[in-house]
Amino acid sequence: QVQLVESGGGLVQAGGSLRLSCALSGGTFSSSTVGWFRQAPGKEREFVAALIYWSGDNTYYADSVKGRFTISRDNAKNTVYLQMNSLKPEDTAVYFCAAKYGGTRYASDHEYTYWGQGTQVTVSS
Repeated sequence: QVQLVESGGGLVQAGGSLRLSCALSGGTFSSSTVGWFRQAPGKEREFVAALIYWSGDNTYYADSVKGRFTISRDNAKNTVYLQMNSLKPEDTAVYFCAAKYGGTRYASDHEYTYWGQGTQVTVSS
């Protein structure tokens, strides 16, 4: 059974950095699309970034994080990362990683099959 476990969240001051990890067990990231989403209190879950393994590691970002966040992977560790730099208070949210196999769509959370439990990121001003 595929399981995703996020880690790396925490409290950071505005302008700081955090790196989130998403470890996969019970499966492989090969042929998958891995996405990061976030949900702030009172708001809907929104797309943050995606990495599409099967299309040559193409990456995609929400406009709000482009240039500040980077999604990457470590095959040996079966882990996907989200490096977050220049954090802003509006980045405060619970961050989730998700995975799916097949298909070309990456920005809609309804497309994803497997989800982690989420990790809290809080950015203070």
